[in-house]
Amino acid sequence: MYSLQDLLHLMNRLRDPQFGCPWDIKQTWQTIVPHTLEEAYEVADAIERGDFDHLQGELGDLLFQVVYYSQLAREEGRFEFDGVVDSITRKLIRRHPHVFPTSDLYAPQDIPRLSEEQVKQRWEEIKAEERAEKSQAPEQLSLLDDVPAALPALSRSAKLQKRAGQVGFDWPDALPVLDKVREELDEVLEAMADNDSAAISDEVGDLLFSVVNLARHLKVDPETALRGANSKFERRFRFIEQALRDTRRPMEDCTLEELDALWGEAKRQEKNLPSCG
Repeated sequence: MYSLQDLLHLMNRLRDPQFGCPWDIKQTWQTIVPHTLEEAYEVADAIERGDFDHLQGELGDLLFQVVYYSQLAREEGRFEFDGVVDSITRKLIRRHPHVFPTSDLYAPQDIPRLSEEQVKQRWEEIKAEERAEKSQAPEQLSLLDDVPAALPALSRSAKLQKRAGQVGFDWPDALPVLDKVREELDEVLEAMADNDSAAISDEVGDLLFSVVNLARHLKVDPETALRGANSKFERRFRFIEQALRDTRRPMEDCTLEELDALWGEAKRQEKNLPSCG
C-alpha cells in the first residue's frame, strides 16, 4: 500500500521541469484554488449522499490539493509539507488545553474533564489571542478579522453573525428574526414597485442575510439546507422530465399549470402518498 511519502514523491515527479506532466508544471497557486474548492464540495456531497464507497477517493483528491500547495511552497522556498503538519498539530494542541494541559502530545490521559461550556469559552479565548497575534494593528482588531472572504456567501453570513453574537449583537431568539425577514421582504416589494434595479439587488441581499440569520437561530446550517433544497428541486424536475418523456410531450408545449401538477405528483411520490388524480 502506498504511503504519504509516496504521494509527496509523486507530486515532486509531476512538477519536475524536465520529465514531469506539462499540465502540472504550468499550474500556479491561483489556478489550483478552483480545484481545491471543487474537491472540498465533492467530499461534502459524498457524505451528504451517504456514498461512503467513494468517500475515500474524494478525501484523497482533497488531500492531494494540500500536497500540491506544499510542493509549490517548497519550490519557492516558503515551507514544506512537514511544516504544514507541524503547524496544524501545534495549533490543535494549543486550542485543546483541556486535552493537552502540558502541551505534550503524548502525555498521560489522566486529567479531569471540563464542561462543554468551559471548553467552548477557552476555545474562544484562544482564538481571540490568535487573532491579536496576527493583527498588525491591535487597536484595529475586529472579531470579524479572520472570517475568510472566499467562503460561500451563505456560510460567511452565518459566521459573521455568529461572531457578532459572541458580544451580544444578536437577536434573543428566532421569532424577532422572522419579523426581520418579513420586513426585508416588504422592502424588496417596495424596491420592485419603484423599479429600482440597484435597490432590488440591495434589498434581496438583505433578505438573504436575514434568512441566514433565521436559519442560524433555528440551528440549521444554511449552506447545507440550500444544498438540500437544490437536490430536492433537481430530483423533482427530473421526475417532470421523465414523465413528459413517457408521454412523448415536449416541456415547452406544457402550460405552467400542467407542469405544476406534475411537480405536485413528484412531491406526493416522495411522501409515498397516493395520487389524487
